[in-house]
Amino acid sequence: QVRLVESGGGLVQAGGSLRLSCAASGTIVSIDNMGWYRQAPGKQRELVATLASGASTNYADSVKGRFSISRDNSKRTVYLQMNSLKPEDTAVYYCNTITRLYNWGQGTHVTVSS
Repeated sequence: QVRLVESGGGLVQAGGSLRLSCAASGTIVSIDNMGWYRQAPGKQRELVATLASGASTNYADSVKGRFSISRDNSKRTVYLQMNSLKPEDTAVYYCNTITRLYNWGQGTHVTVSS
């Protein structure tokens, strides 16, 4: 069974930056084709960034140019660098495969104050 543990969230002022981490562990772990998702209060979970096995990235329009997804295969960790944060980025952030293959982790809370 694969376990995903997200970390790095916190409270930050608008315009600030955070770097989220997602560590994967388990019997068989592949961090190919991973994505970062977020869920704001009262809203559905949305996919904001993806990183394919060939290293191509894709971003939701709302975060394009501000967020950057990357991975370290040796650490089985996926990162999300978030810059120029806005209050509307406030959410719980999760990682998973693009097909939501693994069980969800507990997420990491990001709060952006205005």
